[in-house]
Formats: sequence, structure tokens, C-alpha cells
Amino acid sequence: MYRFALTIALLVVATVGLHADDAVLVPQVVGEFWQIAGDPDLGKYAKLGQQPVDFGIWQAADGTWQLWSCIRGTAYPGKTRLFYRWQGTKLTDQNWEPKGIAMEADPNFGETEGGLQAPYVLKYRGEYLMFYGDFEHICLAKSGDGKTFTRMLMPDGKAGMFSEGFGANTRDPMALLIGDTFYLYYTAFPNHLGADYLRTSKDLRHWSASKKVAFGGAAGANPFSAECPFVYYHRATGLYYLFRTQRYGQSAQTSVYRSKDPTDFGIENDQYLVGTIPYAAAEIIEDDGNLYIAVLLPSLKGIQIARLNFAPSH
Repeated sequence: MYRFALTIALLVVATVGLHADDAVLVPQVVGEFWQIAGDPDLGKYAKLGQQPVDFGIWQAADGTWQLWSCIRGTAYPGKTRLFYRWQGTKLTDQNWEPKGIAMEADPNFGETEGGLQAPYVLKYRGEYLMFYGDFEHICLAKSGDGKTFTRMLMPDGKAGMFSEGFGANTRDPMALLIGDTFYLYYTAFPNHLGADYLRTSKDLRHWSASKKVAFGGAAGANPFSAECPFVYYHRATGLYYLFRTQRYGQSAQTSVYRSKDPTDFGIENDQYLVGTIPYAAAEIIEDDGNLYIAVLLPSLKGIQIARLNFAPSH
């Protein structure tokens, strides 16, 4: 079992826009982390410095748990990235079974060679929707079983649904269904300024104009200051929590915000910031009434999970 910090310590700051007497609930790790994936064997694409990074975790139709991760720094041509997958029987199992390379970029569909990034899967009406980046656009694939996915192409025959512009590295999508509307969060850095963005849709084809939902403040505004946005809806309080990563590795940092409005987590201010956690690429998972957090290993050589709850800050 991989052992790491038992709790998350957050530096609580003033929260404007919420009642002053509201208890500030913050995410706290319960117990120890367990490792579910390591550095995979990529065969001819294997390279010493490769790293499993941004990932998605979901339960397939047969009940097994699926983990897909973007492996970067490989011998794959172009941007060196591809998707690799693991499978687990239970979310609480250690060392899930490696299942091989799951997906590679296809330039025939307008994807950047070696540019696949950050898969995220949402189950909707019996289908599995996989949102992912191709280094320039946000794309969508669908599956009936949660294991084998087919790209959903746009009318022009390309996979990209939208972008913040060439060179902005539009990536790291995460989706919520609020009412009958899909809220799709992602990051990009037009003009080398990293921010979290939102677009909405009711049909997964027609998307709203982009809206910046988090930018600047204590987290900074460099190209990598708003990576891996993940929004979790806390039902008990009716608040939305944004997890926004600034750093990977041994000095990992993710800033955490809470807001009543899923379209606003602070632009050039910290009014919704509740603190930071020493992890990167956080994903929150609900299973059988329990809450979990999945993050990268500090070594960037695998992925780990721990139990999570939201409790008043100490």
C-alpha cells in the first residue's frame, strides 16, 4: 500500500459572497492512499521518462472500474501522448490490471499527432460520454459498455468540438449535468495566460461561447496555473467546489474554491478560495455512499486513491 499524508491541511481564507456564519467545509483525506496504477509497459512506445498523468475513472457496464490515463513523454511520435487503461474489480482494490494502450490520436480526424490529453467519462442515459483533449480542441467519444469508445465527429468530419484558439492547448475537460444542460469545464492558455473555462450545451453538438470561470489570484496566471479543473457538487450545502491544479510532482498543489454559482469561481480574486491541497489532477468519485479522491503519485509514476469527506476546517 502506498502511504502518504493522512489528512489534507487547507489554509482557510476569507470567503466573500457566502454567509459569514456558514461553516467552511473543506475536503479532507480519510486514512491512507492505495495505489491503483503504476508506470505501464508501452512496448515499442516505452521510454524511461514517461509519466502517467491526467486520467479518468468510471464504472463500466459490467461493474468493473476503468482507469484511462494520458501517458506523456513516451516514444510515440508528435506530442508523445496516448491513452493507456487499467481495470479493477473494486474501487478499493490495489494495483489494477493493466489492459494496454486504449487510444491513439488520429490526424485524419484533425487530432494532433500524439496529442491526446485528459480523458473524462460521464454516464448519461445508458451511454458513456468520454470528453478528451487533442492538444488544440475538446473532443467527444461514446461507448455502450464503458470500455470501447467511438469518436463522435463534427459535420466537417473532425473530432474537435471547439477550441480557445491555435496554440492555447485547450485541454483537461470535465463535465457536469445540471438540469438538462451539460456544463463542460476545461483549461487553456491563450496569450500564455492559463485559466479555467466553461461552455454549456443541451445536445452535445451546439456549444455556448466560452466563459472564463477561474483565473489569476493566488494560484497565478501562468500557462499551467489552472490545470485539471474538476467541479464537485456538494449536495448537503448546495455549493460547487472547483479543484484547480498549479503544480505536479513532489511540490504538487491544487487550489480549492467553493461557490454557489457553477459559472464563477473568481476572476483575478480569491473570494471563493478555501485553500490548497498537496496533490495534482484531483478527481472526486462517489461509490456506494462513499466519497473518494484520486490523484497522481508525487513521483508521477502512477495514480492513487483515498477516502474523502468534507468537514469544517481545523
